[in-house]
Amino acid sequence: MQQHPTAHAQAPVPQVRRATRRTAIRLALAMPATWALALGTAGHAVAQTAPAAFPTKTIRFVVPYPPGGPTDLMARMLQPELQSRLGVTVVVDNKGGAGGNSGSAEVAKQAPADGHTLLLAASGPMAVNPSLYASMPFNPLTDLVPVVQLSAFPLVLEVHPSLGVKTLAELIAMAKAGKPVLSFASAGNGTPQHLAGELFNTTAHVKMGHIPYRGAGPALNDLLGGQVNVMFDIVGSSLPHLQSGKLVPLAVTSAERAKVLPSVPTMAEAGLPGYQITGWHGIAVRAGTPQATVDKLNATVNAIFKEPAFRAKWEAIGTPVVAGTAADFGALIKSDAQRLGKLVRDAGVTMD
Repeated sequence: MQQHPTAHAQAPVPQVRRATRRTAIRLALAMPATWALALGTAGHAVAQTAPAAFPTKTIRFVVPYPPGGPTDLMARMLQPELQSRLGVTVVVDNKGGAGGNSGSAEVAKQAPADGHTLLLAASGPMAVNPSLYASMPFNPLTDLVPVVQLSAFPLVLEVHPSLGVKTLAELIAMAKAGKPVLSFASAGNGTPQHLAGELFNTTAHVKMGHIPYRGAGPALNDLLGGQVNVMFDIVGSSLPHLQSGKLVPLAVTSAERAKVLPSVPTMAEAGLPGYQITGWHGIAVRAGTPQATVDKLNATVNAIFKEPAFRAKWEAIGTPVVAGTAADFGALIKSDAQRLGKLVRDAGVTMD
C-alpha cells in the first residue's frame, strides 16, 4: 500500500523535534558562558570609561602672589592638611605678578585639567581685574572651575606711627591738606587693598597716590619700615603688628567690627558712611577637570575646616571659616565680578 503523500511529508518530523531539543540543550548549557562573556565585556567597558583615581602624583598649589602675604599664609596653612588627607606631596608655588593675573593665568591656560594644579583664587584677579584691565590673559568665569571658598575677610586701614594720626578723621584732614602728600601701599593692581584705597579716595574726596607692590608681604614690610605711611591690609596679616603698636589701626572696611580687633571701629562708625569692601579667597582648578576630582577636593577642604583645632588657627588670622559647595563659590565669583566691577568703573580706575 502506498503511503499518502501527506503522511510521507510528516515522517521526518520526529527527527526535527529531536534535533530541536538537542539544540535547545546545547544553547542552555552555553548560556552561562555567554552571560559571563557579556558581563566581562561590559565590565571591561566600564573600567575603560571610569574616571582615573585622584590624586596620583604631586599637587602644585599655585599662589598668584609672592611669599609672605596673607594669600601665601593661607596656602601654607592648608598645605600639610591637604597632603595628609590626599596622601600625596603638596607643594606651594608662588607665581606673583600683574595683580595676581600671572599665576592665575598659568593655572587657567597651561596647567593640565586633572586637579593636580590648584589655584589659590583671590577676589582681585577673579572678580576685580576683568574690569580693571582692558585685556585679561584668562577668563575667570570660563577658564577656571570653582572648587571651594576659603575666606571672606575685611581689611584694616592702618598707618605708620610716625605719621602722627590716630583717627580716620585726622587722616582725611591730612590728606585734604596735602601736607605731607600721602600715598597708600597695596599688594598690587586690582587687589582688594588697591580697590579699598581707590574707594577711600572717592568716598572721602581725597587723592592719595597708589603704590602697587608685588604682593602684600613686600608692601607690609615697607609700611613697617616707614617707607610708606598708609595701607589697607587683611586683618590677620597685620594683626601682630597692630597688637604690638608697630602699626596704628584706624578702621575696618566691613559692615561689622572684626572679632580679633573689637576696639577698632568700622569705616561707617569712624565717620565715613557708605564705605564697605571685603575680599575673599578660594580654590579653583582649570576648566575641564573631572567633576569627581572637583568633588573630592571640595569634600577634603570641608573636612579640614570641620577640625576644631584647624578652625581656631584659621580664625586667628582674622578670617571666618567659609567652605561650602563649589556652586556657592561660583555664585560668589559671578556676583562680585558685577559688584566690584561697578566699584572699579565708578572710581574710574584702569590699569591700561
